Amino acid sequence: MVDITHKINTLREATAIAIVRTSNEDTIKALQENRVPKGNVFEMARAAGLLGVKKTPELLPDCHPLPIEYTGIEYEINGLEIQISVKVKTIYKTGVEVEAMHGASIVALTMYDMLKPIDKNVEIGTIKLQNKKGGKSAYKIDAEGLTAKVIVCSDTISKGKGEDKAGKAIVSKLEALGIKSERIIIPDEPEDIRSALNTADADIVIFTGGTGVSPRDVTPETIEPMLDLKLKGVEEQMRNYGQQRMPYAMLSRSVAGIKDGKVVLALPGSTKGAAECMDAIFPHVLHVFKVIEGKRHD
Repeated sequence: MVDITHKINTLREATAIAIVRTSNEDTIKALQENRVPKGNVFEMARAAGLLGVKKTPELLPDCHPLPIEYTGIEYEINGLEIQISVKVKTIYKTGVEVEAMHGASIVALTMYDMLKPIDKNVEIGTIKLQNKKGGKSAYKIDAEGLTAKVIVCSDTISKGKGEDKAGKAIVSKLEALGIKSERIIIPDEPEDIRSALNTADADIVIFTGGTGVSPRDVTPETIEPMLDLKLKGVEEQMRNYGQQRMPYAMLSRSVAGIKDGKVVLALPGSTKGAAECMDAIFPHVLHVFKVIEGKRHD
């Protein structure tokens, strides 16, 4: 199965449709008047569809088990055809397209099974995804033209006694989004941190290191007074995301804010901590540039 542990939960929706074609009006009339010998076709098929949606990962090996938080099944009769519509919702890391399509197919098969004694020519037609919402496709962020400066705060690395991995991991993630990035290394000195922020000529300034609780961890208290405003929701998202993956994340003092129209972030110095913070807020945090420009939220 695909690893989705790095993804964040968002509202996911999908609607699938299926068509059941009958061969005569008597079948449709029997359906409408609830005279099918096997019972109430619409209600039986609806119950089967609900089970089908919930049991999707038991039958399709690569589907992740996920919480199904809504399923709606509707019917529409058009001539000799019954259109089945199955809508599924969840708040999770992956979509529910397959669940919706599986539910629609089970509804259609149940109807076929119940109708075949009175209509030997009944058949199942189209089964397809009608629409979906949520995930990356619903929150497309244009990073074109944005630049970033990654500032590694470390006494050890600045003296050449250690290797920078966190800064490189951040640059790699930024470049994957199409954001041109530059990386520099400075010691854990407030004066150097202030100077790096004041002279940064990029849209995004990301510090890594110095966000812990040791005496030399001074990045947050150095840059916070320099910010025009703080993005507290971004800070909360980074800590919440990290805490779900390792219990020590609560000790991080990650910072997010805006200074002179630039997004300023202070992330942990550990490679894993920095990478997780990036996964937690990118690319969605880039929407702030649209807001700064005065554009409305979509």
